[in-house]
Amino acid sequence: MSATPLRVFITGASSGIGAALAREYAARGAVLGLLGRRRAALDALIAALPHPERHRAYAVDVTDHAALAQAAQDFIGTHGTADVVLASAGISYGTLTERLDDLPLFESVFATNLTATIATFAPFIETMKAATGPRRLVAIGSMAGIRGMKGAGAYCASKAAVHSYAESLRLEMRRYGIRVVTIAPGYIDTPMTSNNHFPMPFLMPADRFAAQALRAIDAGASFRVIPWQMDVVARLLRLLPNGLFDLLFARAPQKARKEAA
Repeated sequence: MSATPLRVFITGASSGIGAALAREYAARGAVLGLLGRRRAALDALIAALPHPERHRAYAVDVTDHAALAQAAQDFIGTHGTADVVLASAGISYGTLTERLDDLPLFESVFATNLTATIATFAPFIETMKAATGPRRLVAIGSMAGIRGMKGAGAYCASKAAVHSYAESLRLEMRRYGIRVVTIAPGYIDTPMTSNNHFPMPFLMPADRFAAQALRAIDAGASFRVIPWQMDVVARLLRLLPNGLFDLLFARAPQKARKEAA
């Protein structure tokens, strides 16, 4: 008798890291629920995966919490629960606090990067508690959540909040055997980073990132920076006193501010 396929629900699956994770899980024979804003991109992704008939697309914006919950319930109704729920949706804008017209951008970044992560996990927790076997709630954080960087206050703060939120959830889920895994990517070659006009050390292809991320998820790692070179950088950044950090990074390049359309 063949083993029951892994059941995996991924947000932000239209492109970038989410799509790369979908390809990696599909290659393992998983059954996927793929959620993203762009139906055509999701359909094209599924068509290119092994056994496309197994997978389901949900054209939903993660900030629409009711639609997100409905998609989750559809997946649960079909498969019983999920073994892995992966909150991968994220956006990044250059922002400046002194520009009052940037306040909606701050709110949008937090809504997509933090609040939607919570809304992604919430519908699955009760059925995952009742299940057995390895279960994973996976938050995609960022190296940007380790220390604040110029021009990226919204993104850095939102990802730092994701790290802290996932840590709290990890403690809550421990008694149920559900592992909460935080993956903090460095620079990954995706449409999001293609807009960065500054050096990106240790830039990594998305598919290679996905393969390493799955190993960390399988292991139930509490927190993992990928690639390993950026993990070394992250550890050093945590140790830097504020005065030295400010001196080193005050003149560093910064993300360009998003201008109004």
